[in-house]
Amino acid sequence: MKRRTFLTAAGAGVTAALAGCLSQSNNDDSLVVATYGAFLDAPSVSPGEFVKQEFESEFDTTLVWQSPPGEANHYIQREQEGVGIDADVYLGLSTGELVRIDDELDTSLFATAPDVEGTDSLREGLAFDPEGRAVPFNTGYISLVYDSTVVEAPETFDGLLDPAYEGQLLAQNPSTSSTGRAFMLHTVNEFGTDGEYTYLDFWSDLQDNGVTILGSWGDAYAAFNDAGEAPMVVSFSTDQVFADADGADLAEHQVRFLNDQAYANPEGMAMFEDADEELAQQFMEFILRPEIQGEIAQQNVVFPATDNAELPADYNELAQEPPEPVTFSYEELRGSVETWIDDWEREIAG
Repeated sequence: MKRRTFLTAAGAGVTAALAGCLSQSNNDDSLVVATYGAFLDAPSVSPGEFVKQEFESEFDTTLVWQSPPGEANHYIQREQEGVGIDADVYLGLSTGELVRIDDELDTSLFATAPDVEGTDSLREGLAFDPEGRAVPFNTGYISLVYDSTVVEAPETFDGLLDPAYEGQLLAQNPSTSSTGRAFMLHTVNEFGTDGEYTYLDFWSDLQDNGVTILGSWGDAYAAFNDAGEAPMVVSFSTDQVFADADGADLAEHQVRFLNDQAYANPEGMAMFEDADEELAQQFMEFILRPEIQGEIAQQNVVFPATDNAELPADYNELAQEPPEPVTFSYEELRGSVETWIDDWEREIAG
């Protein structure tokens, strides 16, 4: 019998660790920025400490990171419970998360972005919020990363179902991981939601072939990179940037674009409704500076959002872009993505 492995965390069902500090209240000389755990404490490298030090060295402000389990879901729940939001900015908001927020809340969680200096340098096609709340700050392409000394990854989605790859893939739960959500959305794009064979059929077959599903990108990547639990992981096409900086063997960090595609996953920053607008604007402008964009791209192992980011000469040789990027727009996801995730949870997480 083929093994079926599904790993989750207790409680909220999220394995993203609490990193940084949960602030109980704001004060005049602090800016609370919410983000996902890997921005602060990844199994590769993380830009959180660099951003904090650089921001505090210039502004008379303490930057307090906040990274609760559940990421954006934490703030949806707080808003629904009427207990208030104790953060000023959310850094790392994806299109799917923004749609989820708008689908689940009757009130507005984020304010319209202020006039942020540096947005004129944003790369074309990254803006994803039709209401102008989210300002892009980086983008990534979700792909397979694999150890070619152990396995030669398949070239197609269907190839992942070959018995030769049984138990060799690590993925993430789309309800608790933005990386996992992006990969699931890629399968929706590939197989659709109706018809003889849907994305749920593919996931069921993938599970029958022994995929291990973890709660966060950090958990999955650590299982791949540190523990060697499987030779393939759903990750980012910029993986060799980290691997090269870490002195790793690049043969163990190869990138595969299934069907010559990868899911484009731009991330934005948005200001909470009751935030200190002046501090939030300063922070957003700081994040878009060329030197900060370049450093975040390297330490967060992503592509910068701007076309003037300061990057080392070999960055573009190591960071790979797919022949065909795939993505869903805000309008395409609105009213649909929650159904797709709920159906996935019911059928696959069971």
